[in-house]
This record gives sequence, structure tokens and C-alpha cells, in this order.
Amino acid sequence: MNRNFIYSVILFVFSFVAAIAFAEIALRIKNSSMTNYDIEMWRYAKELKQPSPDPVRGHEHLKNASAVLQSVNVRTNDWGLRGGPVAPRQAGTRRILVLGDSITLGWGVAEEDVLTSRLQKMFDSDGEKVEVLNAGVGNYNAERYIDWFFSDLYRLEPTDIVVHYFLRGAETLESGGGNILLRNSELAVMVWIAANRLLSKTGELSLLEHYKEVYAPDQPGWIKAQENLAKLADYAKAHNIRLYFAMMPDIHNLKDYQFGFIHEAMKKVAAKDGYTFVDLLPAFGALAPEQIWAMPGDPHPNALGHKLMAETLFPVLEDANGHP
Repeated sequence: MNRNFIYSVILFVFSFVAAIAFAEIALRIKNSSMTNYDIEMWRYAKELKQPSPDPVRGHEHLKNASAVLQSVNVRTNDWGLRGGPVAPRQAGTRRILVLGDSITLGWGVAEEDVLTSRLQKMFDSDGEKVEVLNAGVGNYNAERYIDWFFSDLYRLEPTDIVVHYFLRGAETLESGGGNILLRNSELAVMVWIAANRLLSKTGELSLLEHYKEVYAPDQPGWIKAQENLAKLADYAKAHNIRLYFAMMPDIHNLKDYQFGFIHEAMKKVAAKDGYTFVDLLPAFGALAPEQIWAMPGDPHPNALGHKLMAETLFPVLEDANGHP
């Protein structure tokens, strides 16, 4: 084989690897600002999640861990909940367990400003013996967080359960995990995301079409969501636990809201199963994305959004007099 050809191949390979390495390093320096939503979510999966032995959930929080994500410290306790340690429930103390996804977790919001922390402060100000626990996990749907409750969280002995339900609660979610490149390279992640967005539909209309499909009567995710909500309701009735259903709106476009049909569907499910239904949509009014999003490109509610949710939920929770 021609020696010059071999040298050319070696030089090409070396140049290619060097270019990839340079791009990876440059991207990591750029993303160190923590303003890239996709990369911060990727870091959340790497630093605060692990594969779950439960195939339904696919992943779960690491216990007693912490990470600074999107410039906010997120810590977990020995239950995998966001927040500090949880002691055994004392007699006469209400314990409110809030189940949900990354919105409940408070993605992009400081712990003291998250829905559950705000509710805790409100009860403390009233001098009531109440504990509010945050069981939000990113990329969980109703099936996953209810499965977590029956696998483990029931041992917390809640007196009240709030299902903080977002529209994605009825989606069918894949366990995922990615390959070695996607687990370790920011460049690979960005290329993968760009390719998926290029091949996917985008915009409000496609989102509306997506959710119409998700909530079609024959969709397995929607069927499983209803089955799990009913299962949780049966358990709550058998154990004298108060149940609440907090309906979280999509906040992409609050001025011309497209998803009222899902709110109506969930209101019927809640009524059938005996949940106290609270629609959080009116609390958000017609706020613009720049007023309510955690940051540009991240459609999670910011601290103001969590404040509005807490102010809506608190009177309903406070109205439950007495203790189971």
C-alpha cells in the first residue's frame, strides 16, 4: 500500500478526532453557563437519576444526592424526594404528599420557591402541624408516579395525596437510557436533539394534534393513566386519605389556550374517582412566556408560577379540617 496514502488516512483520522474533541470542549465551555435547557436536562439525568429496578418507572432519583442544574441547587433525601430529611410521621400531623413530574419537582426553581415549599410556609404561618412532601420526578407520567407510590412512598403514611397532573400524564413513555455517546458527550446530545427536531413536527398546531392523539379513547397511555388514578383512589378510600387532583396547564400559550378539552376530561375522571379537583389554569391568567417560563427555551413555570399554584391550592387544602 502506498505510504503516502497511509499517512493521508492517519492525518485525516487525527484531524477528525481533533475537530470532534475541540467541538466537545467548546460546547462544554459554552454550556457551562447553564442556560441550555436540553443540556441541563441531560445533566439532570446523569447526576440525579439512575435506572430503576422497576420496569414501569424506568428511572428514579438517586437518594441523598445533589446537583446544581440550570443554576439551581436540587437535592434529594433518603426517599428520593426533593428536599431535606423526612422523619416518621407524628400522631396528629397531616402529611401531604404531592405526586408529579418535573413541574412538581420545581425544575429551574429554587427549593424555597417551589410549590411544596410555599405550601409548607403557608401552613407554618397558620401554626398548623402539616408536612408537605415533594415527590416530583422529571419524565414521570401518572402511571410512573403512582407506581412509585405503591412501590415505596405508601410507607410515608400520607394523610393527603395531591396528584399534580400535567398534560403529559397520559403519554406512553419509553425507558430510554441512551447509548454510551449520548450518556457522555454533549456534542452527541446536541446532534441527536437537532436531528429529532428536524424530523419532528413543531409548533402549537402539532402539539395540539399530539395531545388529541394521546387522549384518544383507545390510546394505551390514556387507559393506563385512568386505571392508575382509579387504583390510587381505591387505596385512599381504604386508608382514609384525602385526595386532590391539581390540573396543571401547558404554559406555552396562555392567551389562546388550546387544551381545555384535557382539563374537562380530567375533571370527569377526578369526579368519578372521588378526587377534589382544582384547575390551576385560571391562576395563570394570560401571562406571556417571558413572565412565566423558568428561562427562555424552558416552558416550566418559574417562581411566580409556583407562587400562583400554591395560592390556588392552599385554601382547598386548608379547608380539610380534622385529621385522618
